[in-house]
Order: sequence, then C-alpha cells, then structure tokens
Amino acid sequence: MKSDELFALLRRRGVLWPSAEIYGGAQGLYDYGPLGAALKRRVEEAWVAWFPGLSHDYYVIEPAEILPEAVVRASGHLENFTDPEITCEQCHASFRAETVLEKVRPEGVDGLSPTQIAEIVSARQVRCPNCGSAALSVPRSFNLMFGMDFGVTGKERAYLRPETAQGSYLSFARMWDVGRRALPLGIAVVGKAYRNEIAPRQLLFRMRAFTQAELQIFFDPATFPVPFDSVRDERLPVLRVARRSAGEESPELVSAGDLAASGGLPEFYVFHLVHSFRFFRDVLRYPADRIRLFEKSDAERAFYNRIQFDIEVRLESLGGFKELGAVHYRGDYDLRRHSEGSGRDLSVTLSAGTKVLPHVLELTFGVDRNVWALADVHLVKDGERTIWRLPPYLAPVPVGVFPLMAKEHAAYALRLSDDLESQGISNRYDEAGAIGRRYARMDEVGTPFCITVDGRTLEEGPDRDTVTLRDRDTRSQERLRVTDLVARLRPALVAPRPRRA
Repeated sequence: MKSDELFALLRRRGVLWPSAEIYGGAQGLYDYGPLGAALKRRVEEAWVAWFPGLSHDYYVIEPAEILPEAVVRASGHLENFTDPEITCEQCHASFRAETVLEKVRPEGVDGLSPTQIAEIVSARQVRCPNCGSAALSVPRSFNLMFGMDFGVTGKERAYLRPETAQGSYLSFARMWDVGRRALPLGIAVVGKAYRNEIAPRQLLFRMRAFTQAELQIFFDPATFPVPFDSVRDERLPVLRVARRSAGEESPELVSAGDLAASGGLPEFYVFHLVHSFRFFRDVLRYPADRIRLFEKSDAERAFYNRIQFDIEVRLESLGGFKELGAVHYRGDYDLRRHSEGSGRDLSVTLSAGTKVLPHVLELTFGVDRNVWALADVHLVKDGERTIWRLPPYLAPVPVGVFPLMAKEHAAYALRLSDDLESQGISNRYDEAGAIGRRYARMDEVGTPFCITVDGRTLEEGPDRDTVTLRDRDTRSQERLRVTDLVARLRPALVAPRPRRA
C-alpha cells in the first residue's frame, strides 16, 4: 500500500491526522485519534514490559521536557546537534541535504562535510525538489533544537529536549542514591522529544514533536554480567560496514556467538542487540526477513557513539528499509560531559571499593515510527476485506461486543460489555448495521476477537449464557460460556516479556 493510500485509511478510521487540520495542517505535527492513541499506548506498554523488564534494576522515570542551556551545552547538542541544510536561491525553500540528494545518494550524507555535499550537488547537477532550479546554496549547519526564553526576565535560555536520554543522565546521581547503589542500573524514559526539522517529511518519520522510548543502562565495562549463553545461538540479520563497502545491501545471518567472538563486538552489546531484535520480531511481529541490523561506520555514527546498529524494517509504503530503533554504545561520554559541565563528580564507588565513571548502553525506539510500521506491515487486503493483523495485545480495540439483533439482545450485550471492562478486558459495543458489516469494521481497526450475543444466549437450555467468539484472522467461530470468556481472552491480550537476567 502506498503511503498516501495508507495515510488516508488511517485518517478515515480515526488513527491519526495532521495537527491543526482545519487550518490546513501544521507541518511535522500530527494528532492521534481514539484508535491511534490506544495503539500508541499499547506499543509503549509493550516496550516497557520488554526492555525495563530485562532486569529488576531497570526503572521508568518521567523527567522534565525543558532543559537549561547549560545541560545542552555540556551534552554537546548546542555544537553538534545539526543537519546540513540546502536552500534554493530561486524559490527560497530549505531542505535537509539528505532529502535533496536521496535519489543520487540513497545511503544518506552522514559523515560528509558541507564541502563534500556541495561537490556532489554540483557534479550530479542536482535540482531543487520544489521548483527545479539548479541554484542551490552551499550546505550550512542548522541546529535542530527548539530554543526558548526562560524565566520572568526572559534573559535565561532553555531548550525543549531533543531526545529523552538527557533526563536519564541528569537523574543518574539521584537514582544511584535511591536505588541499590549497584551497577548495572537502567533508567528508562517514554515521552516527547522535539526537533525543529528543516523539512519534515515521510509522515511520522520526520516530525517536529514525537515520542521516544529509551533505556539507558549504566554499567562498569569491566564487569557487565549478561547471560550470554542464553542468546549465543540466535541468528541475527546483520549488515556490517565491510559488507556495505563491498556493495551489498542485504543482511547476512550471523549467530550472536560469532558476532561477539569474531566480529569484535562486546558480549554485553550483542546480548542487548539480540533482545532488541527479538522485540521487533516476537513482540511487534515484523517478519524476520523484513528486519536488518544496520551497522553505522565511524563517520556515520552519532557524535557520542562508539558502536551503533540501527534496527531497520522494510516498509513498502516508504519504499525500503527505515530505521525504527537502535542500540548505541555511548561509552562514558554522557556522564563525563555532565560531570565537567555541572562540576559534580558522577563517578560511583562499587561494593568492592572500585571507583568508576559508568559507561552507557542506550536502547532507543521510535514510538511514532513503529505505529506507522505496524500499519504498513500488518494492514493487508484479503479479497474485499481490509484486515489489520495486529498482535492481539497491541490492538486498539481488543474485543468487539455485538447484539445480533439490537432490539432483542442489546441489554444483555451491554451488560456483558460492562462486565468485561470491569475485569480489565477493554472492548467496544456496536449494534449498528448488519453483523457482517460490524465484523468488517472491527477487522479494519485490528480487533482480534468479536463476541456476539444472540437468541441462544437468552433461551432456556444448555446454550443459555453462551456467546459466539469470532477470531479475526481465521474467521473461525466457537461457542463459549460467558463465564469462560475472560480466561479465554486474557492470555492473548498480554504482551510477551523477556526472561530477566
């Protein structure tokens, strides 16, 4: 399904739409409707169950979204959080250099200097995507942060956080004091980040306000115990830098053991790369053959990273592999910079008496991007039907409750809907139209189970207080007692969790 067709479907069904739509929309900003908000919340809950669920010493916090200037200066974002910008001298439109060059350089411009980008523009006779002019400016660096006046006098400067990670670094010292005073210590944040994108595009993939889920694991690199044998035989679809340099774009399957032993990657890194891959494959249920772990080179990596693999999924609506998450080994960059900037030593003393400045492993996840990807991958056509084959625990509406005939069966169906809700089974009651049309509506929004109350439910005899339970994917129906519904539904509506280390 093409991106405009998919977006039209999501907008029609109340999943999402452009913000300030009645004013023509606000570029790079989107609103989530009832279905989208519910799906987004379930994705966040599944992420929290999986990643902070990796250890008893990983916690979720909610830090402030506004950062004083001293914080972003110390973190390096004032200096380095930039994108190369190209402006058309004819129509004065501005673009990310990567956007202008996407057809002649699909691998992007990470690691290229403004001079190198300008040489490519000139040599390939690249034209303005807006007006077609060849009069393009030499790229300049554009800082992506939203700045603001702060305080009553307006003389202080602050910034909307460009990533959720900084809140974890600023909270590390406090979390050390309130926790077990032991490493590893994980601090997770799920929340908004803000970037003043030069040219927002590709819908939920280049937004100016978006939701991230990030886990920062603080550890001693000399003693980071992971149960590596539990993942050693997992085969990962890896695209390493050397393979890309040879012209290959498809991943090769490599065992986690080989990636660590002969691939030069630390076991703690590969262990978490495996669990990230499993989340995308086993929880979000993206087909394994549509996932690749894309290694970034020294020049391509973010300025704070020592090792970086992006987790990419092939999306038909956007024409190829797109980054949906990543695993970053940031070394001691973050706590070292904040130690220097704040004047406070963020080193910790371990139980053995060793003093160490913790390193950071970051597991990052784009919530909005994955909402889009879940539609791209799981929304399918089956004849005349449109079915959103979401995993049941991610479905915005897990259960539909219908009376076969509104006049005769509505009272019972409404009571059943309320009873299920009181027992933690979220559902939607629907009595409008023929039963087949109601099933079709539920299929389109991803509802995995539909319950129908009919005459047999109310009549005397062995079928009294039984209902029909329909499965979305198979369309099979079974007769169940009302008292058995919760036990039948609940296991399917709980997201998988990893085995804790």
